Amino acid sequence: MVHDVLPCYLVCDVSFSMSDHIDEVNAGMREFRGVVHADRHATAQIRLCVVVFAESPLVVRPLLPALDPAEEITPREESGSDFGSAFTLVRTIIERDVHRLKTQRVRVRRPLLFFVSDGRATDPAWPAALARLTATTLCPEMVAFGLGAVDQQALGRIGSSRVFLGGDGVRLGIALASSVARTVLRPEHV
Repeated sequence: MVHDVLPCYLVCDVSFSMSDHIDEVNAGMREFRGVVHADRHATAQIRLCVVVFAESPLVVRPLLPALDPAEEITPREESGSDFGSAFTLVRTIIERDVHRLKTQRVRVRRPLLFFVSDGRATDPAWPAALARLTATTLCPEMVAFGLGAVDQQALGRIGSSRVFLGGDGVRLGIALASSVARTVLRPEHV
């Protein structure tokens, strides 16, 4: 049976500047899981991968059904926020995951990348890595969620589809759920 799958990638900055906001990220992930649990159609369709980064990126949850519980994200005592290495890793992961999903005979929707950070990158070459990610045929829909003292210009470059600011009273779980809902309504497949 062929069905649609929406691969979602939550990419979260866990550097020192984000340490005061990690509890909000974990609460948002729990809230998002509750929203997915309430919708049987979404439960079957949505897959979630979680990547954290500071000075280097790390996959803390491979692409699994969104209803599966995720481990708590923990901050790192690293001052660097290397956006470029995070975008490079996510590009590789998306390519691998989409290929794997297609071998399972499912229709793969355009991936969604939900980027959580204050937008304060420490690697000046990150825009080139972002450009390589968004130039592929598997280019994800890019949504940014800013927490703390945000660099709105940087987040605006990343969140080419949409930018949310936690300081505006928007909760991460609701922003992620609404981004997924908007993506599901679009008939884009890869």
